[in-house]
Amino acid sequence: MAEELFDDFETLDPKDWDKSKALMHKMVDDAFDYTKNVRDRKIWQEMPESVLNNFKTDLPQEPSPAEDVYNELQENVLPYPMGNLHPRFWAWYMGSGTISGVMGDFWASVLNPNLGGGNHAAHKLEEQVIAWIKEIIEFPMSASGLLVSGGSMANYVGLAISRNVKAGYDIRKEGLKENNLVFYGSTEIHSCNTKAVELLGLGTKGLKKIKVNDDYTINITALKKQLAQDKKAGLRPVCIIGTSGTVNTGAIDDLEAIADICQQEKLWFHVDGAIGAIAMLSPQVKPLLKGIERADSVALDLHKWMHMPFEVGCVVVKDSAGHKDTFSLIPEYLEKNTRGLASGENWFSEFGLQLSRRFRALKVWMSLKEHGSARFGRMISRNVEQAFYLGDLVNQHQDLELIAPIGLDIVCFRYNPGELSLHELNALNKEIKLQIEERAIALPGYTTIGGMYCIRCAISSHRVTNEDFDELVSNVVKIGKELNT
Repeated sequence: MAEELFDDFETLDPKDWDKSKALMHKMVDDAFDYTKNVRDRKIWQEMPESVLNNFKTDLPQEPSPAEDVYNELQENVLPYPMGNLHPRFWAWYMGSGTISGVMGDFWASVLNPNLGGGNHAAHKLEEQVIAWIKEIIEFPMSASGLLVSGGSMANYVGLAISRNVKAGYDIRKEGLKENNLVFYGSTEIHSCNTKAVELLGLGTKGLKKIKVNDDYTINITALKKQLAQDKKAGLRPVCIIGTSGTVNTGAIDDLEAIADICQQEKLWFHVDGAIGAIAMLSPQVKPLLKGIERADSVALDLHKWMHMPFEVGCVVVKDSAGHKDTFSLIPEYLEKNTRGLASGENWFSEFGLQLSRRFRALKVWMSLKEHGSARFGRMISRNVEQAFYLGDLVNQHQDLELIAPIGLDIVCFRYNPGELSLHELNALNKEIKLQIEERAIALPGYTTIGGMYCIRCAISSHRVTNEDFDELVSNVVKIGKELNT
């Protein structure tokens, strides 16, 4: 039976290597043109039913020529992107991608190593990238670090460590003995932190959300008051989460003040720096982040302002022993050898949930090598300047208004011709936003602040120009007038 099934020895390698090589060369050429000519395409467009039906076919049983598969990709996927490569994509906080990042991801797939551990070059390269990140945020080289999928997982890892280190007993052995541990953050905290606290077994009640000031930074007086009340009630404060760049408005919490409180109260200080931590590269923005270097752990997102291809984030932790104690588990089949592939000190699998880990570091390493950290800093500074440029355009027009102070590079505004109710204004601005999107003018985002629906622009593209914002404002006003007549 076995001889009948396998009389022709098969592999998954190409049958015609030269033909496959020619196809890959074509793909590379097409990818370069796709990136270079990004402004020539629609930012986003709805998929017709004929395209959607192509994603409802049955599992393919027999092979198809690779050329045909690539043709399907060109016809049914490439014309319908999310849009974040385009300079006018401001919907969510995402990077625009780089060619060096693409090359890094390409070679990461070719090499295909598992970064759970082992004695090989990819492991050393990831260690170097983490060391560079520690240098950027002014952490000691003794700190530990881990590349993860993004800010959500980076925050989860940081908060898990804080819970275990500050619980006062061995949670890994005993579980949660009393559900009285409490985390703190502002009402503007990213939703991933709420999910993290829930997954850590504390429920939503385990995260106390503190009111914010007029600039949407955490109110320090209210934070101190809540801490005192909770301690009096027999709760055990564990960690304060400071945010460097809130997702709604880009506000940066007073990190120095939070660091002082954590030092006085012996609490863990975690910074959700998914948006803003990497802005330490910008000489103009860096002073606003004073205090981040005092944190116990920091979460960063490198596929945002560093423009890495999805996905790559990082968590850096000063208490490397506490970090390792939270996650390390070594079964007999992962015991380290004194030499060979299974040798080496700190395996990344001992610092997080994953044993199977992609070679995320290569695209970061190649991008930093090619461009240098100073260039990334200049791109960040320019985006911040562009946010204030857009804010000035809004302030100069009588029918537009800013809804929140500009924080970092996020601008929230709305069209308001006057004499409309809040409900009418919200409906009008929602329709303006959708028509800007559907007419392929730009892809702004949206949020609701104080009950007011607003157009939200998260400016993080390294390709965007001031003229793009001129076009946005002009069309918002134009469409607003069309809809309000």
